[in-house]
Formats: sequence, C-alpha cells, structure tokens
Amino acid sequence: MKGLIGKKLGMTSVYGEDGAAIPVTVIEAGPCVVVQRKNNGKEGYSAVQLGYEDQKEQRLNKPDLGQYKKAGVAPKRVLQEFRVEESEEVAVGDVLTASAFEGVGYVDVVSKGKGRGFQGVVKRYDFGGGRASHGGGWVRRTGSIGMKEHPGRTFKGKKMPGHMGGNRVTTQNLKVIQVRADENLILVKGSIPGANGDIVTIKEALKKR
Repeated sequence: MKGLIGKKLGMTSVYGEDGAAIPVTVIEAGPCVVVQRKNNGKEGYSAVQLGYEDQKEQRLNKPDLGQYKKAGVAPKRVLQEFRVEESEEVAVGDVLTASAFEGVGYVDVVSKGKGRGFQGVVKRYDFGGGRASHGGGWVRRTGSIGMKEHPGRTFKGKKMPGHMGGNRVTTQNLKVIQVRADENLILVKGSIPGANGDIVTIKEALKKR
C-alpha cells in the first residue's frame, strides 16, 4: 500500500551520485497503524483507515474512542482513509512504515499551507497599489471594485482583502531521493507547503510513475 500519514520535519540538502547538492524536504512517514479495513461487501468500496501519533484518551469523544477500542489499538491523534485494492493484504492492527515507499520514484504530498491571517490585496494578490505622490492617497488599497450605474454591484470572485493561506495544497510529482526505512524518513526533492511539524499525507504519484 503506497500511502501514509507523516510529518514535515524541515529542509536540508544531500549530495547526489554526481556530487551535486540536492535540496530535499525530510518527511517522517509513519509508523501508521491500521484502525479499520473497509471492503466492497459491507461499505461498498475498499479502503483502510490509518492512525498516526498516539493521543490521550480524554482528548477523544466516545464514538472515536470506541472505534479504537474495537480495533484494539491505542488512540491516535490523526485518522485518515486511503483507497486500496480489494486484494490488498492489509488487516486491522498492521503497522505500516516508510519501507512501503521503497522502490517508488515519485510521490504526491498533501499538506496545509502556512496561514497569513487577514491581508490586503497588495500582499494577497500582488496588486500594484496607487501612486505614492501627486495626490495619490491610496498606496496599498484596492481601487475600484464595481460600477455605479450598471450592474450596480460587485461581481462574485472579485479579488479583495481577506483571509490568506491555510489552504489544503497538493504538491504533485515530487522525486523521492532517499527512503530511510530504519528511521521512517522519506527525503523528497524540493519543498512542500506548511510549517515544520505540520501533518502531511504521502501517496504514490498519480500522474508520474
């Protein structure tokens, strides 16, 4: 099964076979435990639910806690579902590690970008702003956002000040540079969104094998 929950640890560089420095993002992939196995006969589709990082029981509600107790595994902080083939031999209680990605050339990483809070249009959309001299008076403001007569309203989707960042982002086709199975680490070429310590999802690349 080529899918795991992990954590972004940070960036560094490693040297390739030709001696060139390669910038990489270090991802702690797993260990993840199988909490539930879904099949076509009961749920109508084939999937597994993976749990990552232990969590205190008092921080979970009763339905979630009951699910972990039914599976016989310790409560987890993160629970995500991955689609798998019906023939995949994965059972409840199995522990999946970074070794699942040995031999995989490219991966897709799903993460959450850094939140920037409420921002204006200059920072949010790279607007040029108004003139700074000769009676400008609106250096970093939006400018005109609609028409007075017709249609007399502001169109939907208009770029305006608002919340910036904190979105779910999928970075595709990242090359796997190293898989350190003994440390549960995957080193992928380039950067991924999010801060160090953020939870990420690693999957085998869909568009590039």
